[in-house]
Amino acid sequence: MLSPLEKIIFALVVLATAYLFLKPMILRYRIIRAGLYFIVRRFVLRPKAYRTTPADSAVIYTALILVTLSYLYFEAFALAHHSGTSNGAFLGNRLAGLIHGSGMGSEAIASSFHFGWWLHVLLVYGFIAYVPHSKYLHMFAGSFGMLVREPGSGRVIPTLNLEGSEIFGIEKAADFAWKDNLDAFACMECGRCQDVCPAFRTKKPLSPKMILVNMEKNLLAERAAIIAGNREAQKPLVPAVHAENEIWTCTTCGACMHVCPVEIEHIRKIVGMRQSRVLMESKFPAPLNNLFRNLETNSNPWGVGFADRGRWAEGLNLRTLADHPDAEYLFWVGCAGSFEEEGRKTARAFASLLAAAGVDFAILGAEEKCCGDAARRLGNEYLFQTLATEVIETFARYKVRKILTACPHGYNMFKNEYPRLAQSLASLSPEARAHYSGIEVRHHSEYLSGLVAAGRLRPEPKSGRRIAYHDPCYLGRHNGLLDAPRAVLRAAAGASPVELADNREHSLCCGAGGGLIWTEETLGTRINHLRADQVLEAGVSDVATSCPFCLTMLRDALRDKGRADVSVRDLAQILAEATGLAVN
Repeated sequence: MLSPLEKIIFALVVLATAYLFLKPMILRYRIIRAGLYFIVRRFVLRPKAYRTTPADSAVIYTALILVTLSYLYFEAFALAHHSGTSNGAFLGNRLAGLIHGSGMGSEAIASSFHFGWWLHVLLVYGFIAYVPHSKYLHMFAGSFGMLVREPGSGRVIPTLNLEGSEIFGIEKAADFAWKDNLDAFACMECGRCQDVCPAFRTKKPLSPKMILVNMEKNLLAERAAIIAGNREAQKPLVPAVHAENEIWTCTTCGACMHVCPVEIEHIRKIVGMRQSRVLMESKFPAPLNNLFRNLETNSNPWGVGFADRGRWAEGLNLRTLADHPDAEYLFWVGCAGSFEEEGRKTARAFASLLAAAGVDFAILGAEEKCCGDAARRLGNEYLFQTLATEVIETFARYKVRKILTACPHGYNMFKNEYPRLAQSLASLSPEARAHYSGIEVRHHSEYLSGLVAAGRLRPEPKSGRRIAYHDPCYLGRHNGLLDAPRAVLRAAAGASPVELADNREHSLCCGAGGGLIWTEETLGTRINHLRADQVLEAGVSDVATSCPFCLTMLRDALRDKGRADVSVRDLAQILAEATGLAVN
């Protein structure tokens, strides 16, 4: 992701490069060579990423080559017509010499010179006229889109106005925001997005590229109705333009957006269509019925009663905010840390580490409720806003100022989405709205890294221990926390972590994101199996991560492959062990 200053520098570099590239002596040869290369690549080798708009590509490549050849024709006769002139073009001079040597008369040379000039001009302007109607429009739309794109948009879903709107989400072409429409025309069709998409890589129907390509086609097909403001004449996007299986196999991991050369925002479009299906038509995968019902009744995905929310902490002598309202930190445990077996181990390990370091913290216990991440990304914005309102009001009631969490999804919610939400929810009290802006949110990996660096935790690692690290999407790619987890693992293991094939900001999603951990993955290969293969290729017996959902997905995948001997644990568990804390 580029900052505004970096975008300006990038634009200047592109302009400078274009100037050098378009210098006459270079233009003639490189364009022909590049055109021939792309013709072979697109029409002979035919990689998956290039199997769209073949006619448009053929016109563009032909035009580029003809424009270049016509210029060579014109230049050769211009040099022959105006003898003694030279512009340093060795091929043009050589061709002019051949023309003179052919015995062609001066009148014929002059006529060919004028013909070449007109031919070149007509081809150039014809190509210019064609560009707005071709995929080359991305040269303009993409550049402008990069300037107006909001940094970090992949980690934030736009808030719906549930009280003042009649249309929720994106149902028809008219419902897209202007930036979404700009993105459709900015797509270069390079295919980088689908090459890194975990759904596409595992043979599922989703291609981020085709979402944009089909969106552009539909916008052009519906342009008369859109311009006339006739929403009723437009067909529903799902399933007429995008298949159900497309929008429900996206993990919102952000890999597509991260590699896009023009920073197109895929996630907001896919989630927008999910919102329409859920809120307007009540159409969504069957397994989500239980999830939504459990979140509505008990504020957690498992539907476990509120009274059991704090049972993970039994025997640790932890205090709740009700008992210790002046605590410096709130440890937000999250649903997985409260109810899932491995998640509870992480919560107990992290709490033990905080206690050992003398950190003043407390938990909410039975008062904690789901942050709503899965509900929002699955399109149930109404349920999300209901949950978020209660959470924000709870924070304000206890005057929470600092939050620690071991869940990247909760971290992303509290750090990036709740601040915006707090300013737009009419249901929030003025006190809660004003209070939230002052809350500091930290993930347990960065906080533990700080405790180790400060000497408040002193691990004694086993030497030479090889542990691979899996970067969670919502921690590494979406929020840039890449080094802190590795610092913790290095301190706990006594060696740098083993990097998997796809690592750091290019990490391969485990398959749980976007709420898909609560659905059935029946199409193609399971995403977590693909990631497990990379773990096994690394030849390690231990894997670390810093997300409870990643932990579950990796552990299950390794068991499916008969490799339960490869342990998968959270950073907090590994650090607690190295620190000598007995945690079970």
